[in-house]
Amino acid sequence: MATNPTPNDGPLKVWTEREGTLLRLRLSRPKANIVDAAMIAALHQAFDAHRGNSGILGVLLDAEGPHFSFGASVEEHLAERCAAMLAGLHALLIAMLEWPVPVLVAVKGQCLGGGLELAMGGSLIFAAADAKLGQPEIQLGVFAPAASVLLPPRIGQAASEDLLFSGRSIGAEEALRLGLVTSVTPDPEAAALAYFDQQLAGKSASSLACAMAAARGGYLLRVRRRIAEVEQLYLDRLMQTRDANEGLAAFIAKRPPKWEHR
Repeated sequence: MATNPTPNDGPLKVWTEREGTLLRLRLSRPKANIVDAAMIAALHQAFDAHRGNSGILGVLLDAEGPHFSFGASVEEHLAERCAAMLAGLHALLIAMLEWPVPVLVAVKGQCLGGGLELAMGGSLIFAAADAKLGQPEIQLGVFAPAASVLLPPRIGQAASEDLLFSGRSIGAEEALRLGLVTSVTPDPEAAALAYFDQQLAGKSASSLACAMAAARGGYLLRVRRRIAEVEQLYLDRLMQTRDANEGLAAFIAKRPPKWEHR
């Protein structure tokens, strides 16, 4: 039995299926599915609204269109707006990491920047063969605060530094080798649903919640502390530099940046 998404003009579609045991969340602003303030608020609201539903055994987050997400809004990274943007995104990611049952993520096409950070707020990432994953922020003269915290536990310090310092994107097969994604499949939504049906359906939601708390206890303590630290680094140091503001302005103006290394 499925409850289909209620038609709306918002950035997110929300419904349940598998007799109410699976919460479905779908980014619905194709093709870019930008993770902006409206998308962040809609996601946070959806998680908050369903947190007290004791029958939910899993969440599946995916996206409409050919791409999961091009990333966060560059305009919302500008100096006068970035504090609110970072606070909202980081609160959402912590809420996802604290969610009492697994959050499965199905990714196709581009999954970049804030889009990849959003995906890493989940438990397992199922990727299409055409998926491209990366943190390109350094190319704009900034860095990815949440990814700086979430990538190393997933793929190791050296591989994380490669992606964070180069800003390069990687294909699905490389992401699989690194451990960033769980599987590469022609249909990541179907693969995530199959995982739910085979591995989560029929479990006890209360036992899953205890297992999640046990597995993530120390990890969550570190994530909360480190995200607060890198958020302050971004605001107090990075955004005081000339080049960070130049890189963002150049991207918006569609021109090459002119670095002065200060």
